[in-house]
Amino acid sequence: MKKSIIEVKNLTKMFNKFTAVDNVSFEVRKGEIFGLLGPNGAGKSTILRMLSTLARPTSGTATIGGYDIVKNDNEVRKLIGIVSEKMIMYNRLTAKENLLFFGSLFNIPKDVLTKKVDDLLELVQLTKFKDSQVGTFSTGMQQRMNVVRALLNTPRVLYLDEPTLGLDPQSSVEIREFIKKLNRENGTTVIVTTHMMVDADLMCDRIAIIDHGKIVALDTSSNLKKQLNGTNTTILKLEIANLTPTILGSIRALKCVDSVIQEDSTHLKILVHGEEAFDSIIDAIREKKGKLTSIENLQPTLEDVFLHLTGHQVRDSTNQKIPMNTHSGPFNRPKARIR
Repeated sequence: MKKSIIEVKNLTKMFNKFTAVDNVSFEVRKGEIFGLLGPNGAGKSTILRMLSTLARPTSGTATIGGYDIVKNDNEVRKLIGIVSEKMIMYNRLTAKENLLFFGSLFNIPKDVLTKKVDDLLELVQLTKFKDSQVGTFSTGMQQRMNVVRALLNTPRVLYLDEPTLGLDPQSSVEIREFIKKLNRENGTTVIVTTHMMVDADLMCDRIAIIDHGKIVALDTSSNLKKQLNGTNTTILKLEIANLTPTILGSIRALKCVDSVIQEDSTHLKILVHGEEAFDSIIDAIREKKGKLTSIENLQPTLEDVFLHLTGHQVRDSTNQKIPMNTHSGPFNRPKARIR
């Protein structure tokens, strides 16, 4: 087993009487992609802020590469790179000018920095756009720039806060593949916060599911799904041609039903438990004159695991998220966008 590069013990963060992070403990192994999965307001970004030395814990400890995040904060900052969901770029500067500027903040010698910038632009396939203003880039291109900006100091640990938020499907795939390539080829340890199930499932070696500031489960994606298989829980997908609020309410009222997701006007996804669950649901639908056109037994997903552990969907949350950085840069006049 690989040695841990991050160790978190009983970490807690309170804002007045509100507990954002509640006695959290976990370890991140060197060279792995570790996911913090949960809804907005669950405490994911607050954990990253503490691990980035941007916020001090109320109690508990954490070390990065053996350095304490409070006592040795300057040493910690040398080891990390941060990619927040906020775009930290200057729109009127070119891609190369942006990276040269941010690289100069690390006091990297000019000749070394110039080569590093060229290499990073090549890494994200933006070399031919190096002299174009970042404000003209598509959202996916800007996010790739945002990621490589955090690589200028060659960090051992990279924090990514909602890296695919607001991206189209193609750009999301590009970012996920780039993160995996960076981890695989450079051995960079990565912590990803996300509320997107597909990101956690496809990218992360291990996932910590967080709800209301607590870790409710931590394991690989496959093992988390296996845990659900062993709980006598079944996932059913139903199509009811004449689905009404009355039929839906009748299903929700059953004791064997853990949760119900209405996917559209006719389809339901239901988590149930017990040997009699199937018959109970059929009886409830028939009693309300429902027209059941299909029923399917599904394999569990991460969302099903989350539903089972927390009793609600990932998207069911108030938005109490504290941003990693509110700086958005000047010169934000809209321009034609390169695709």
